[in-house]
This record gives sequence, C-alpha cells and structure tokens, in this order.
Amino acid sequence: MLKTLDIENIAVIEKTSVDFSEGLNVLTGETGAGKSIVVDSINAILGERTSRELVRHGAENAFVSAYFEDISDNTVAKLIELGFDTEEDNSLLITRKISALGKSGCKINGRAATVTMLRELSNTLVNIHGQHDSQALLNPDYQYKYIDMLFDNFSIIEDYKNSFKELIAVRRKLKSLTSSESDKEQQLELLDYQINELEQADIKIGEREELTKRKQLINKSEAITSALNSALLAINGDDEVNGAQTLLSSCCTSLSAFDEALGIAESLESANDIIEAAKDKIEKLFSIVEFNPAELEQIEERLDLLYEFSNKYGQTEEEMLSYLEEAKTQRNSITYADEELERLSSEYDKLLEKTVLLAQNLSDKRKAVAKDFEIKVKSELEFLDMPKLQFVVDFSKGKLSSTGFDKIEFLISTNPGEPPKPLSKIASGGELSRIMLAIKNILSYNDTIGTLIFDEIDTGVSGRASQKIGLKLKAVSKNTQVICVTHSAQIASNADSHFLIQKKFEYDKTFTKVTPLDFEARKYELARIMGGLEITDTLLNSAEELLKASQ
Repeated sequence: MLKTLDIENIAVIEKTSVDFSEGLNVLTGETGAGKSIVVDSINAILGERTSRELVRHGAENAFVSAYFEDISDNTVAKLIELGFDTEEDNSLLITRKISALGKSGCKINGRAATVTMLRELSNTLVNIHGQHDSQALLNPDYQYKYIDMLFDNFSIIEDYKNSFKELIAVRRKLKSLTSSESDKEQQLELLDYQINELEQADIKIGEREELTKRKQLINKSEAITSALNSALLAINGDDEVNGAQTLLSSCCTSLSAFDEALGIAESLESANDIIEAAKDKIEKLFSIVEFNPAELEQIEERLDLLYEFSNKYGQTEEEMLSYLEEAKTQRNSITYADEELERLSSEYDKLLEKTVLLAQNLSDKRKAVAKDFEIKVKSELEFLDMPKLQFVVDFSKGKLSSTGFDKIEFLISTNPGEPPKPLSKIASGGELSRIMLAIKNILSYNDTIGTLIFDEIDTGVSGRASQKIGLKLKAVSKNTQVICVTHSAQIASNADSHFLIQKKFEYDKTFTKVTPLDFEARKYELARIMGGLEITDTLLNSAEELLKASQ
C-alpha cells in the first residue's frame, strides 16, 4: 500500500507530506484548493506524462516521492524483471524529479529508472479511477477484461494465448510461402545472382585490411627505393667516390700498423660490421618494396569490388559471408517450398483445431463467470440505490483474436420493461460511477493491486446514494487500501483517515496545505461541505451524527 507521499514545488504545493493509512483515506477541500494536484503527483510517480507547467512558479525543480509498504508478489516479480533489487521488508521507494526546463529523472529504490519502467511497475501498485477512466468501462473492446479478472485459474487464458501465437506464426510462414509463382521466380533469380557473385568473389576474412596495408606500402615504394639507393651509394660508393665501407677499410689498414692506434682500428672494424649488416637489411627491403604497377592495379580493383560488396551485402567480410549463407538458406526454402508448404498446412490445420477448442473452453468459462458476475453486480447496485437496474453481460461470436472469439458487451436497463441496451448508450454519470464502484468492489477480492484511487467518484450523485457509495468504499477498503477525492460529506464520514486540502495566501503567494483531521476537525469540514459558507450548530450536529454512524 502507499504509505507516504512527499510533494515539493508541484503547482501551488510548496512542500507537503501525506501519511496514508490502511483502509479508506479521504481527501476533501474547496474547489480549486489542490485536490487534483495530489492525484497528479501520484500519476507522476506512476510514470504518467508530466509537463514543466507542473513545476511551481519560481522553482527550478519539482519533486515527488512515494513510499510503499508490504508490496505484492506481483510487484516483487516486476522489480526483478526490470533488474532492480528488492528490500527485505518488502518496501519500495519511487522518486521523480521534474525540471522547469522540461526534463525528468526517476529512481526506484535509489537506482536510476526510466519513465517506461515506472509505468510498468505502477500496473502492479496503484489503480486510479477518475472521471475519465470510465471510458474503459464504456468500451466493449475492453469489457472482457473485467470478466477474465474473476477467473480462479488463469491457465486457461494463457493456454489459449500461447496456442493463438503459434497459429499466427505458422500462418505468417504460410503466407510467405504461398506468394505467386512469378514472385518465387524473381526471388530465385535474384538469390542465384547474389550467391554466384559472392562465391566467385571468394571473399576471405581480413583480406581488405591486408590489401590496404600492401597498397600503402606500394604507394610509398618509389620514395623508399630512392632512399635505399642513396643509402647503398653512401655505403658502397661508385666509380668516382669511395663509399663508407671503402673509407673505413682504408683507415683500419693505415691505423693497424701502429700499436698506439689499435683501439681505434678495432672500433672502426666494428663500425664496418654494423654497416655491412645494415647493407644486408637494405638489400632485403629492396625485394619487399619493389614497385609493381600491375600489382597495384590488381589491389585497387579488388578493394573496389570489396567496397561495392560492402554496400550490398554487409560492411565486413564476416557480414558478407553471413549474407551468402542466408541467401543459400532462402534459396533452399523456396526450392523445397512445396514440401514445406504441405508440412505447414498440416501443422496449421491442427493448430487451428486446437485453438478453436481452447477458445470455446475460454468462452464457456467466461459465460459461467459472467452469470455469477451479473448476480453480484445487481446485488451491489441494489445496495447503491439502483434496485431496478438490470445488468446483463451479452455474448456474441466474432473472429478469432488474441483474446478469443467472444465479443462481450455490458448492457443495462434502468427502467422495468425496457430491454437492456449498451452501457455506453444510456448510463448517466452518476449511474456509471456507481456501476464502476460495484465492479471494483467485486474485483477487489481477486485484484492484487495494493491501492485503489477514486477521483471524485461522487460526481452526479448525492444524498442517500452518496452514503451508500461511502459504505461501499469502506467495504472495498477492507481488502485494498482506498484513497478517495470527494465533495460528499456522506462519503467522507466513512473515512479511516481524513485529509483537508486548503489553499492559503501569504506574502503575495499561494500555498496549498494538506492537513490530517481529528474527530473535531472532521466535524467542521463535514459541516462546511454540507452547508457552505455558514457553519451552524445544526450542521455540526448533523456532521457529528454522520461520523458516529459511520463508526
């Protein structure tokens, strides 16, 4: 459940902290006081889209944190799936920072996270029902979900989904194989050309790098050859000039006649040996760097071919060879397509039969659950002062889809004798709120969501109906934490924890404050809701009666 919500610089809230309790938590306050800001802050934590307009005027950043206790096994599993560690005490801390520049930063248990991660995790934590959330209830495309949530075993749904996925995968393969013969011929012609081109090229891994190095060496060979010739000339000399070796030999001969110069002669002989070794290296290098215009032309042609292939078949030699193997595989699959087509057709027929059977089993299960669901909804609606409303789950058969072949629509009749019609056609705002609450109450026993939030569920209802809604919210809160934003004194009187949201003006600035109320403060707040500007003793007495009755 949501234990603590901290808000800083969100709209007119400068800084506040709300400690929610188990059971029913109610938020009340005058219109415009900032009740919706609290819900917006929770939405931010849940990964919903935010705007820099949320940041309080004059502040650089806004900050929201939510601390959850006793998180469900589903939440733990999702945390692990997303790569986050779990706390030993099953707690969870989510934070979100919103910059006035529009940037956003999120953390889960102190580690950086993305908004998408928050959104995935939120599906296991909180369910918000606002005035606009009823669209899901009104849309027949989503109404099957309410029935499926009441299953005592979800394996029948998973078995169908897995079978349908296999069926679709085989159907895609069949569709690919059953393309026109002309398409096959064109594909084979292209594949044959590509395979032949790649095989004739005889590509070797690493050859482009080696050829590039050889090309660079050949391009330098003329300059290198000239330098080597100069070095040899300096060593060997020519007809006109003696080389270094000749000069050193002559010096050694002259100095060897004198014992005093013996050391110098030996040094010169060593130098001569070094020059001889250098001469050998120069002669070997000549054979390597020999300039060959024909070889350079061949290298450039090969590099051009590899460059052309890199644009067609892959940047590297490995990618080109991989393309060749894939092309061969495709050619074989087309060549032996008739055999594969026959095999896939047989597999598809078996899968279709299996999937239809599973869809029928799923439909039978839904119909059985729907009958019980109708009875429970009617019972809930009777309690919520709608005893004459008839609620029907209508089934019709459609095409196989990822959800089965059932087309499910909720029908209601608000007056005796009138045939049931689609919920979206005739339900008023107040009726829709009560129907949604009835369904939420039924689902709360199967739902693993730890927190339900109702944003002004009392819209369109008043008096006795509001009191019944309050009692029903109280009943729901025995299984799931409930947070409710309301303008109804009857609903607020049933709260386990009551928070007043007030707007104040100080130093030419607007502030919103969230205050937990004790029994006496609740009396005055309920009296304000019931009576408006002037709070009389009669209103206070009525408020006290409401509070005592709810307890």
